[in-house]
Amino acid sequence: MGIVKISELMHENIRIASMAYSRSINAQAEHWMKIGMLMEMYPELSHSDICKLLVRSSAESNDNHDGIRSLLTIESVHQRASNE
Repeated sequence: MGIVKISELMHENIRIASMAYSRSINAQAEHWMKIGMLMEMYPELSHSDICKLLVRSSAESNDNHDGIRSLLTIESVHQRASNE
């Protein structure tokens, strides 16, 4: 596990969002990083598409990390998006 330095303003934004979504500050930051990573990798997918894929991935896997790994292959993402 590493340490990530962020600005005070970003930390405050994460703190506010974490309270609104009932997540820890770390969980909220990780959520935003995961969404951002997938949106950069697959710009053709909307935020809504990516969120649906994450929910589906979590439902399909007891270990969320395995579910996310399956999303990181373009074939998997396109196949899932076309099933919408």
